[in-house]
Amino acid sequence: MLAAHLPEARYLLADKAYDADHYRARLRQLRIQPVIPNKRNRTKPYAFDKKRYRNRNVIERMFGRLKDFRRVATRYDKNANNFMAALCLAALICYWI
Repeated sequence: MLAAHLPEARYLLADKAYDADHYRARLRQLRIQPVIPNKRNRTKPYAFDKKRYRNRNVIERMFGRLKDFRRVATRYDKNANNFMAALCLAALICYWI
């Protein structure tokens, strides 16, 4: 399960694909508050922090900008250190220059 490898966090922002009772229960066991909108067909809707969820698009836009760099998107570098260097360089170009 994805939640087994999560670092310590207070919130987990996810999209509707992760709207499952067993996933929400596992997150609560780990003391992580799920910020997941309800699927349209859910019979018992859960409350979630809409303001916090709205800020999720900032993270998605950041990944989208980083994937504009072909080297990062296709992961040409097989060595983790080289890939991290390329990722840092792409982030530097995107957000600092």
